[in-house]
Amino acid sequence: MTVAFIFNILLILLLIGLVVSFFVYKIKKSDSKEATDELSREREKYSIEKMKAFIKKQFDEITRMNLYDLALSEEEFERRKNVKYELKKALRGAGYADKNDKKYVKTLMFDLLRNNYKVNSFNINNAIPFDNFDSLSSQDKFEILMHVYKKAYKTDALTQIITKYNLDMPKYEFDPEVPSYVITSREIDQIFAAEITDDTLTFDDKLEIVVQRIYQEYKGYSVVDDIRDMNIDGVSGGVSGIPPSFLDQLTDMDDYLEQMEGRKLPMSYDSVWIFYKGKATYLSFLSFGSETELKRVCQNIYKYNNPGQLSESVGYKINEMKDGSRVVVLRPNFSESWAFFVRKFAPPTLISAEQLLVHENKETVIELLKYLIRGARVTAITGEQGCGKTTLLMAIMKYLYPTITIRVQETAFELHLRKIYPYHNILSLRETDTINGQEGLDVQKKTDGGVNILGEVATDPVAAWMIQMAQVASKFTLFTHHAKTFPNLITALRNSLLKIGMFNSENVAEVQVVQVINFDIHLKRGTDGTRYIERITECIPLEKEFKYNNDYKKVNDMDKKMDKFMDNAVEYFTHMTQTSNYTYKNIVEFVDGAYVFRNPISEENIKAMRDNMSPEDVKSFDNFIDMAWR
Repeated sequence: MTVAFIFNILLILLLIGLVVSFFVYKIKKSDSKEATDELSREREKYSIEKMKAFIKKQFDEITRMNLYDLALSEEEFERRKNVKYELKKALRGAGYADKNDKKYVKTLMFDLLRNNYKVNSFNINNAIPFDNFDSLSSQDKFEILMHVYKKAYKTDALTQIITKYNLDMPKYEFDPEVPSYVITSREIDQIFAAEITDDTLTFDDKLEIVVQRIYQEYKGYSVVDDIRDMNIDGVSGGVSGIPPSFLDQLTDMDDYLEQMEGRKLPMSYDSVWIFYKGKATYLSFLSFGSETELKRVCQNIYKYNNPGQLSESVGYKINEMKDGSRVVVLRPNFSESWAFFVRKFAPPTLISAEQLLVHENKETVIELLKYLIRGARVTAITGEQGCGKTTLLMAIMKYLYPTITIRVQETAFELHLRKIYPYHNILSLRETDTINGQEGLDVQKKTDGGVNILGEVATDPVAAWMIQMAQVASKFTLFTHHAKTFPNLITALRNSLLKIGMFNSENVAEVQVVQVINFDIHLKRGTDGTRYIERITECIPLEKEFKYNNDYKKVNDMDKKMDKFMDNAVEYFTHMTQTSNYTYKNIVEFVDGAYVFRNPISEENIKAMRDNMSPEDVKSFDNFIDMAWR
């Protein structure tokens, strides 16, 4: 066998090997591409967006299906009809923050994804990377934490997280000299690392978290959907960051960024705030993601009971949600960006003065509040926004005699006293597009009202209604107001009477006000979020009655007669130009963390209070007077 022959054989084998290797490479490359494409298709199929599209399609099919075309048996027809009706009802109620409807919709979504869409413990990681904690966003981590805590604490979940990790402490996050209340992504990362391990979540837990994400982007309120349900004071969005209109007006962005030290600018849709224990706290780790999403939330969150359309000509809406929360929504051009404010009120089980007031000597102050109510004193509850005026008003109604009927006039239903005191005779009225407050007040006068309550005296007409109610419509009146001092309260009410034309004289208008107001309970919120009664003030009207000196009639000398007549004129003008028609005194003050009883209640008010109390309360009230100001 020659060398040439061997060489040719080797060459042929080499060529065959190369051909085989080439085909193997092509086959592997094809398989790899197919595997990659398959992986990509699965990743896309089980993304949040695709699953949301699937849920929408399924719900549309259920709610729009014509059952008469399916030739169903009578039993199956009724079953599907009920499912269709329940789903349509639940989808509508879920948009109004009805917890039962929300639970129904989420349960149906859970079943559809697991049984029909075939979501399992592997492909679910394409929606949220539960298998790779490093890939989780701050929103992912927060929602996982919320889910874990909700299982244990329900609506107190957020409160538990904040309390356990002291997240409500002021931080120098944005300014080294000025602290602010903020919860950062760094803190969420640290809490997540401390709380969550690889085996914390079951598959059902993961699917419930995915369902919540889909729900909040489909029918819910985006990133604030779960937060809104928590036991906090409120939540708002669109109230910080750069409005889109500002960027349109900015011609030199580079200079602006340089002034901002090159920091990433938060936009208005990056704005999520909660109101927690009196503290406005910025959740800097959450964002609506786009102006479109913030707009969607604003356009849906106020829709309960069809309050009318939010539009450019109607730039704001004030309404209530199904759970009694107050919601205010604003839009451009009335406001600089889309924004909403949800103000939650403490649930009935938490309403008590003992829980609201926490400082030293609070028991004696609470007893005084009881006697002011049972003594039928016209009382204002004043203070800045968020200081607890409405909550205190709801709490002290507990001390009213059950035999006295209650009538409430509000702009939007907020007090919900019948939920707290279901055995009292209570009726609440509010303004509508066709019935104004004055008409409501006129109707109230014919409903056997014992005590009239005004939720908030915030406009001139409402101030006039309050004076009317206190004078003729009921036994006594309670109301809230934003006045900072007692003279401010009197001046504001007086000016309101002048503005709407009830009086032309400042003096006469002020007399009407001071003859009505008996006491002012002024609330304040400390820098740490604590709320307390700063003072309780008594209003004391000054009498202006005087008698003319008629001696000038007995004098014959004209000069002396004129002198005596001028004395009467001076007396008259002195009274008419008197700078004030009232004086006032603080009967209780908050000093160094404790309530101090200063000046005793006037004899006139003590007598009037005793006349309105039961014999048993009169005795205890007399003892209280002797003890409190001894």
